[in-house]
Amino acid sequence: MKNISKVVMVIMGTLIGAGFASGREIYVFFSQFGYLGLIGIILSSGFTAYIIYLVLKQVKEKDINNYASLLNCIHSSNSKINTYLHTIVNSFLLISFFIMIAGFSAYMQQAYEFPIYISSIIFIFLCDTVFFKSLQGIMKINSYLVPILLLFIFYLGIKNVPYLIESKVSIEIETKQVGFFINSILYTSYNSIVLIPILITMKSYCQTKKDILRVAFICGIILILLSFSIYGLLLKGQFFVKDLEMPLLEITLEFGKIFQYIYGFVIICSIFTSAIATGYSFLENVSKNKKVYYRNLILISIIGVLVSYIGFSKLVQILYPVFGMLGLIQLGMIFQKK
Repeated sequence: MKNISKVVMVIMGTLIGAGFASGREIYVFFSQFGYLGLIGIILSSGFTAYIIYLVLKQVKEKDINNYASLLNCIHSSNSKINTYLHTIVNSFLLISFFIMIAGFSAYMQQAYEFPIYISSIIFIFLCDTVFFKSLQGIMKINSYLVPILLLFIFYLGIKNVPYLIESKVSIEIETKQVGFFINSILYTSYNSIVLIPILITMKSYCQTKKDILRVAFICGIILILLSFSIYGLLLKGQFFVKDLEMPLLEITLEFGKIFQYIYGFVIICSIFTSAIATGYSFLENVSKNKKVYYRNLILISIIGVLVSYIGFSKLVQILYPVFGMLGLIQLGMIFQKK
């Protein structure tokens, strides 16, 4: 059970990045569809749990050790498609890492008016410290930070229930209702791009099929509860959060200043755990040896500082749905080989 909890924490640390913890992802993908958005959350979480199960099962049964081997397993007959998918995944991992840097900088600027370039340099330094310790460092960081951010999001979600009941918040549907299903697929798809490479590294921690089922089920349930909590919090500020970089940072202020400070720490934790997962996966995928690994680490650190100036919310709103569409090919291949 100890290994299962470690795997769950790494998976959740990968999924709960700046976009999720800040409320930006839930707002973009689900909030606009009203109550149907809640159904979309359930569908997306179920799809994600199923992907976790399928990938871990294939990785264990076929002794897959890296992403290239997984591609050969699910579609060995077409090297062009494999190359295409490999490029998409590595691009998304790198961009996700950059988005986490931008997210940290956006938080520091919104909360403390801290200069973007200084924030990004500090954040990259912290990430690089963990990258030098490889997978064990990531496992250790996630085992401490992820439970904290999970518990606090749950706590705020429960604390917000009386407000939702007493105020009888109305949920307006602003767009076509059929879009909720498409968005749930896209949300699952782009999450799978960053999730699958890290799942491959979890092979040794899941010994049996029951372990894999437990990991998938627990992750699915946690994802639903977290998403519902954030969805409810977004309703508390539905009339003023649309253009904010980090909506929940402003909403938690209504519970009191101390809650805003604590949630700021939660956001930083979520950004950090997601950044080290995506950054590590990218470096492992593109680096043939330790020398190349450290060279690539320096390169992405420099580029990350420059990209952080583009803006966190713009990166999330534009790039995530695009990669969600591109990742559908990978999902189709995995389901075909189940």
